[in-house]
Amino acid sequence: MTMKRTQRKILVILSNRLNRLQKPRYLEVDCDDQGNILNEQRLRGQPRQPGYDEVWENDDGKTEMSSCNSFKRKYRHPLEKPKK
Repeated sequence: MTMKRTQRKILVILSNRLNRLQKPRYLEVDCDDQGNILNEQRLRGQPRQPGYDEVWENDDGKTEMSSCNSFKRKYRHPLEKPKK
């Protein structure tokens, strides 16, 4: 019996809590059910429509996802898909 592999689309927000003048960076990450990153794409700006399974944020002022130590999940974020 084979298990169906599901993909999740995650919005990652890299912001800076110490310097609010610095614009946040938005990344769209596709990952499988094991948490392996399949695709990472930088977005030009904040998405307008809710379409993400999860929203994560790092507010340490990092510019790349690979340099971040931890992320906080944002539950009930406006860009998160409504639950069925």
